[in-house]
Order: sequence, then structure tokens, then C-alpha cells
Amino acid sequence: MHYLSKTALSAVVALALSGSAWAQTVGPNGEAATPSSEVTVADSDVAALKAGNYKAAFVWHDQSDFVSAVSLGATDEFDRLGIEVVATTNAGFDTAKQRSDIETVMAKSPNIVLALPLDPVASAAAFKEATETGVQLVFLSNVPAGYEHGEQYASIVTDDLFQMGKQAADALAANMGGKGSVGWIFHDATYYVTNQRDNAFKTTIENDYPDMEIVASAGISDPARAEEIANAMLLKHPDLGGIYVTWAGPAEGVLSALRTNGNKDTKIVTLDLSEPIALDMVRGGNVAALVADEAYELGRAMAASAARGLLGQSSPAFVVAPAVTVTNKNINEGWMLSLHREAPKSLTQ
Repeated sequence: MHYLSKTALSAVVALALSGSAWAQTVGPNGEAATPSSEVTVADSDVAALKAGNYKAAFVWHDQSDFVSAVSLGATDEFDRLGIEVVATTNAGFDTAKQRSDIETVMAKSPNIVLALPLDPVASAAAFKEATETGVQLVFLSNVPAGYEHGEQYASIVTDDLFQMGKQAADALAANMGGKGSVGWIFHDATYYVTNQRDNAFKTTIENDYPDMEIVASAGISDPARAEEIANAMLLKHPDLGGIYVTWAGPAEGVLSALRTNGNKDTKIVTLDLSEPIALDMVRGGNVAALVADEAYELGRAMAASAARGLLGQSSPAFVVAPAVTVTNKNINEGWMLSLHREAPKSLTQ
């Protein structure tokens, strides 16, 4: 998950709830977003990078299809630029292990480190050696406390969070004919990524779809409670036309609740790709759409930003990659755009 301070989060939520005046993702300190397509390394600079015999390392928070796609996007860009990837680590969401991983990686003397810092305070100390030795640091979504763009890191790269929430609202509205009652299951925790996405969905429904109404809201912090929360919501509102779920993990619990209740009418939209959720969608079940980030593009942009730093070129402080809406009509295209691989065979056969 991704951290945002309570002060910064309050500002983000206030902006999100202000309506159409705010319609874009903002950085952890209010930075304006730059599209990832604008962060590139010119062909004319490739020879200089290849001559440098530079090395890069990945310090990841966890291992997943998403992380694999980010790594692939970065590796492909580094291959183009003649930069060798010398280490990849997986902290398993363990802050102490991530600090140990950084020490292991730094022993290989990389010129570039791409990472998702797990904890802002602990990460500030953990990445100190990298900042002191001039390593080009590019962060995925999070930033260590006190770090400044252009001083300690080259760029933060993340999803277009507002667009992910907005596209989820648009997809649900399209499926419901632009009218009906909606349930909103949001992430009940201070997390930068999910908070922006969730509030973008809510804002879009409230401002763009006057014939749709969020009649039930519930926060979730433990994905294991999703089925219980959905059952309680459906008990009070059995005629819900649709339910938004903050990400695909808890959406599986919501789907289970609908099936247990014999409910074939209430539609689900959620964020991030999931084979079990997508399988229900392609079979014409409750799931209307999934909205994902272009993870491969995140990796490419991270690599490009770091390489630009080696060349003495600055990159924007806050960079976002596009969102993609996946329905039963574009399964393969959606998986390819997001993860740069074909969809699982269970979804296409």
C-alpha cells in the first residue's frame, strides 16, 4: 500500500470533494501531474548512456503481476539504453527487510535504484546511502519523509489515480444506464493511492450522474471482511444497482456475497486486474468492469526518468501513467496494455 500523511490526505480529499474543479491526480505534496508519455530519453542520448556502462537495481516492496510488469517495462527501457540490471529484491511488505535489501543492493554499486519505499520515516534513513553516493533514485508512488525532488530523488511515478476512480464510475454508469442506487466500499485507511481513487469515483457519480445516488457507504481496512460488509449493505439495500469496491481483493468477497444471496442483478466495478473477478465478468456475471493502471508504462517511465538524471537532465517531480478500463469486450487488449502480456487462458477460451 501507499502512504500519505493525514495533513496531505485532508487536502487531497477536500480537493476531490470539491467536484469538477479538480479533475486530476495530485502528488503527495500537492504536485501537479505530468503524463508519463512526456518522460523519454532521446535516441541521440542513447550512445552516451551505453558508453557509461551504468548499472541499475530494483528494490521492490512485494512480488505480484503488477510488480513484474513494472520491472519488465523498466528492464526493456534499460536494455534499449545499455544499462544493466544487477539486482532485484522483494521485501514482502517488511520494512526491516527492505532496509536490508537496500544494503545488499548498494554493495553492487548501482548508478540507479528504482523502488517503492514501504515506510516514509524508515525509508528516509534506509535510502540515505544511495542519496549520499549520487545514485539516481526514482520512487514508485511513495516518497521518503523529508526528501526533495531534484535533491534526493529524480521523480515519483504512479498511476493516474483520479482517472482510475473516474473510469470506474463511468463504467458502472454505462452498465446501469446512468441511473439507480449505488453502494460505495472505500478503503478505510490513510493510503495515498486508494484514497484518491475512491474519492474520484464518489466525486464523479455525484457530479456527472444526477440520476445515480450513492445510498450506502462502508469503509474497509481488512479485505477478509468484504463479504460481511457486503452482506450488511445488501440487507439494508437489497435493490442496489451497483457496488464500487476499492480494489480487486475485497471485490472477491463482495462477489461471494452477491452469489450467496442469489443476486444476479447488482453490478460490481473495482480497481486492479484479478483473474477470478475477470472470470465472472467474461461469463456475464455481476462484474461490469475492472480499471487498472498501465504497469508496464510505469516501469518504462521510471527507467527513463533515472536515465535522464544520469545525463544531467531533470524530470518532472510527479509523473502518472494512464488508466485502462477492462470489460468483457477487451480482455486481451486490457491485459496487454496494463501488464504487457496476454490475458490468462481461462478468460479467453
